[in-house]
Amino acid sequence: MKNRATGTVDMRWNRYPISFWRRLGPGLITGAADDDPSGLATYSQAGAQFGFTLGWTLVLCFPLMAAVQEMSARIGRITCYGLAGNLRLFYPLALLRGLVALLVMANVINLAADLGAMGAAVQLVVGGPTNLWVLAFGVGCIALQVFVDYRRTIAVLKWLTLSLFAYVGVALMVSIPWGQALWHMVVPTITPTKDGFAVVVAIFGTTLSPYLFFWQATQEAEDVADKPEAYPLLIAPHQAAEELHRIRFDTYIGMGLSNLVGLFVLITAGATLHVHGITDVQTANQAAEALRPLAGPLASVVFALGIIGTGLLAVPILAASSAYAVGEALGWRIGLGRRPREAKAFYGTLVGATLIGTVMNFTGVDAMKALFWAAVLNGVVAVPMMYVLVHMASSPRLMGPYVISRGLKAMGILAAVVMTAVVGAMGVMFWL
Repeated sequence: MKNRATGTVDMRWNRYPISFWRRLGPGLITGAADDDPSGLATYSQAGAQFGFTLGWTLVLCFPLMAAVQEMSARIGRITCYGLAGNLRLFYPLALLRGLVALLVMANVINLAADLGAMGAAVQLVVGGPTNLWVLAFGVGCIALQVFVDYRRTIAVLKWLTLSLFAYVGVALMVSIPWGQALWHMVVPTITPTKDGFAVVVAIFGTTLSPYLFFWQATQEAEDVADKPEAYPLLIAPHQAAEELHRIRFDTYIGMGLSNLVGLFVLITAGATLHVHGITDVQTANQAAEALRPLAGPLASVVFALGIIGTGLLAVPILAASSAYAVGEALGWRIGLGRRPREAKAFYGTLVGATLIGTVMNFTGVDAMKALFWAAVLNGVVAVPMMYVLVHMASSPRLMGPYVISRGLKAMGILAAVVMTAVVGAMGVMFWL
């Protein structure tokens, strides 16, 4: 712990054993947030339309996603700045502004679609007007982040990650030919049609989302500010070994859970909807409704409750990652650890993003078009952001002695190349 009288650090603070649950934090929350309602809709559509044949995409996404998120977390923990803060310090202003603008646009659209899905899920379970539930969720998410202190907010988000296990439960309620499912996890198969390529693009786009990069980096930096015993690793090298090990452990668990749940959703849709000829599932709520006659009302309700839980996790993160990015880019005082009066512009951005997303549900915006354009923007932002991430994490000027290993760098470059190919395929489909 830090001695407040002398300013020195008692190195015994990092010798005590830490429980499994306590070692999980930003990585777990980030991974769980990736399975938001829009992501669930993508995985459900993939399973409904193509059965188990695209299971390999989520297996491939895991190491790529884990590498990118580990780099993001390392940057935040080592420098005590988020990605936008480091971009502001070390990179051209035009690059910073362009990436942050695209990030915020994609986040708000994604946030609106998630709120709409949450409202529809409640309507499916208990009835009532969907837009009323949307408004309630929007206001509730704002209240959580504005009026609840940082540690409690993070604790709530952390416990909400358990809602992902609803989809494991749904999978156990249906009959699945696991031999076929496992085969397609390791043998790549793709239908050489426009729709086949479109779904693969959608899976990669929704799994490797830029807001996750920004969120995990800022949360590592925020945790340093919140814990008196923690310092940026650049000035506290004695903490490096344990902290970098924690980051890898936390990140790989979080990304593994994220991709595993996505795989369960895809397999469940393939074993129920696809085999019964239901191949057009445009939202997660449609998947929940379609499950009712095939897997029983309990499976349908559990699926819908999972949508609500993951939405409650994702919406605050989408809004907060926007506020962190804008705030760091403009040099504001930022952080959920600050009181609203201490960071008015930061909280104003957070509230504004959530309100815009809420209001979009009352304007007749087509939810599927919103999700499509969010995926396009996420893909566009992800490509340059991944290359920048690799450059950041490899830069001695930024990372000091903690530059990433050659293996991690190679995985980061591979992730960027794969995402470039995915976005290129998306561009080709626009012209077909």
